[in-house]
Amino acid sequence: MAFCGLPAVCLSLITIISGCHGNAIPRITFPLDSPGRVVSIFSPPDVYNATTLLLSKDEETLFVGARNTLLSLRVNEWGGLILNRTLDWSPTEKDLSDCSMKGKEKTDCPNFVRVLQVLNSTHMYACGTFAFSPRCTYINSQQFSLVTGGKPEEGRGRCPYNPYQKNTAITVGGELYTGTVADYRGNRPVISRHLSDGGHVDLKLDDTLGWLDEPTFISSASIPSEEKVYFFFSEIGREYDFIDKFTVSRIAQVCTSDNGGQRTLQRRWTTFTKAQLLCQASGELPYNVLQDMTTLQPAGGATEGDTLFYGIFSSQWSVNAGRSAVCVFSLRDIKEVFAGSYKFLNKDTLKWTTRVQEKITNPGECGLHNASDNVLRFVKENFLADKSVLPVNQKLTMVSSDHHYSNIAAQRVQTDNDKEYTVLYLLTETGFLHKAVLLEEGVHIIEEIQVLTRPQLVKNLLLSISKGVVLVGSAEGVVSVPVSNCSYYSSCAECVLARDPFCGWDPSRRVCAVISSIEGSFLQDVDGGLVCGECEECRAPVITPRSRSGSGTGSPKSPAPPGELVSVSLNEVVHLQCPAVSHLAQRHWERQNSQISLKIYMQHEDGSLSFLATPSTLGGYLCKAEENGFTQTLIAFEVRQKSSPTLQPVTPSRPQVTQSSETRQAPTTKWVTMLQDREETPKPKAKELQPTMSVRETQAVTANRNVSENKQDRLKVGVAGGEHQLLAKTPSYLQELVVVSVLLALCISALLTIALFNVRQRCRSRTAPHSPGSQRAGAASPQEREALRGNSPSGGKRNGHANNTAKSPNTLSNGTLNGSNGHLPNTPI
Repeated sequence: MAFCGLPAVCLSLITIISGCHGNAIPRITFPLDSPGRVVSIFSPPDVYNATTLLLSKDEETLFVGARNTLLSLRVNEWGGLILNRTLDWSPTEKDLSDCSMKGKEKTDCPNFVRVLQVLNSTHMYACGTFAFSPRCTYINSQQFSLVTGGKPEEGRGRCPYNPYQKNTAITVGGELYTGTVADYRGNRPVISRHLSDGGHVDLKLDDTLGWLDEPTFISSASIPSEEKVYFFFSEIGREYDFIDKFTVSRIAQVCTSDNGGQRTLQRRWTTFTKAQLLCQASGELPYNVLQDMTTLQPAGGATEGDTLFYGIFSSQWSVNAGRSAVCVFSLRDIKEVFAGSYKFLNKDTLKWTTRVQEKITNPGECGLHNASDNVLRFVKENFLADKSVLPVNQKLTMVSSDHHYSNIAAQRVQTDNDKEYTVLYLLTETGFLHKAVLLEEGVHIIEEIQVLTRPQLVKNLLLSISKGVVLVGSAEGVVSVPVSNCSYYSSCAECVLARDPFCGWDPSRRVCAVISSIEGSFLQDVDGGLVCGECEECRAPVITPRSRSGSGTGSPKSPAPPGELVSVSLNEVVHLQCPAVSHLAQRHWERQNSQISLKIYMQHEDGSLSFLATPSTLGGYLCKAEENGFTQTLIAFEVRQKSSPTLQPVTPSRPQVTQSSETRQAPTTKWVTMLQDREETPKPKAKELQPTMSVRETQAVTANRNVSENKQDRLKVGVAGGEHQLLAKTPSYLQELVVVSVLLALCISALLTIALFNVRQRCRSRTAPHSPGSQRAGAASPQEREALRGNSPSGGKRNGHANNTAKSPNTLSNGTLNGSNGHLPNTPI
């Protein structure tokens, strides 16, 4: 394994970011009840939790295990499900009462059928949770009735107690092999064999430490030629010394011929071994949690070693949160790992180490039940393979960062040229079924179909190859989805671009059909999807639009239409929608004799185009899609201006005047002039006014002519009844100018007066004689000096006037003279 064998600090130091894988995107999406992809839903009003599915050997009948019910359904050629019989298998009132007394919710106490297997040609075997007290029963397959006359068998070790716990079961030679929990609390996991026959005894795992560690059972498979049964599950990997519990995915094997030891391992498995399934790319963290596993039998002529196991894995690491990976393992690689060396568990230190002493026997080899006690003790201590099973070609089959897959099914499809393709059916937790084909360059998801309305915790996915349907069991009912939908593709280009190995273009009938129904040659390119190498549309493209519902809206045989007419008004925002025929196609817009400039047009993520309607943006538009080197026209538009009786188009050279209906036919446009009269100001010269226009016309003219001068002097003239009326006048600022000038003159005069007064006082103080103890004649009082400095006398001021009534009328207040007429006083120097 690629993990370092260091302490738990090793995991915290891992900073490798997941590498870039080809993230497959579904080409087409079909919502629930879409006419482009019809599915059948069997959901009777009194049937719930139809999560356990079983097909008869001839695949004509589908048996369903639901809540308190067993169903028998007939499957027709088109995937339709028809009810044959219904069996009621409900707990008694006492069973329900005992379940409630145990503290369980009433919704969890019914009987949820979790095991439904065919025993032989006449009988089936079913087990259910039965109010947290598992029970099992036999069913007559031909009459589809419960076998009476005996007490129902106890289901401990065959079926889980809790309906939410996962389990797995398979029958081989009339014997039941199960992986589940064997106690009420779910703490005793066990892999066991029941209904043993032919000299066999029922077996289970030994209680040896480390055989199973908190497992979650996923599925099981039987390889008849190997005489082995394989179990797939996830558990805690104690061989890694991390602080946190590290989950690993496992494959375990037991031999169908195992009969337990004579003294050691009596009624216990002597052939149980397990190994790790490593779904990991080079240099990345592993996808270590197994979600589902399916078996793909080898093709005709191949050996059993070519059997493949396709599994869905998720990750417990935050760097891979929300991602799913698909890995494929070969039976040949699994057998090689089980034939190698094994780890040894030191019971004193509880540490796993690789055994270095001589290998006594090969653990997991069939026939060990007759071995000696020394050999069985070696097997009992050595059951974990030293190496991990790596995926085929040591790489991931596919990775999805947008979808969390929960179930998987696989089949091989052979085309007319004897080439085989593997098709995977992947069920997402959100209720979508993905159909994907494996190619040399990667995975191509042909389509996704919504089959469930809400996420489900317990689901079952089953494939009927003879009927050509995928069956999905859920809490909502049973959904039947045909594996192909070739008639949806209405042209040769669409049929080839789909790259569906089921579908081919029939040139004689000019339809896309299932290749098994086509007589003669057909056109198909699953590997490349190259239209130009197959179809004539590459040389003569036509418009093949489709609506959002998924059905075709145009015939590929008809010529291209002139375009859908879109009537708009000038300066109106125009939105043109383009249909999406494929998520893999790149949509773009084109104009005839013009280009789509990013300064004018805006193309959105949904493929629509938005722009402002102007004379230059009117005309024809084409939406085209380019996919895999082929370009096709999806839709055409013709954008024209609305014909309005009150609005004429505006051109930059000749602006039009908006007129009423009575004056629209006037040959000339009236112009109005106006004189501005202001008191004691010269009369300005009259200006010629612009004609009145609508707001849109004014904006257009302004934008085209770049008129920016004298916007304040522009006058608007309204037209009503043929007479123009004045709407605005040019403002005048003459009075404001006079007031400002007078104030400025007063301020300058005040400053000059103060300066002259100070000079006069300074001159008089130098020439006048001084009398001790007396004040000189004409000298200013302290109050006057304070007033000249701009300060208030001791008495203060009220509302800008002095409080001293004996003050001179020429006293300054706040730096200005308070004279009677506001002029400067006559003060001699």
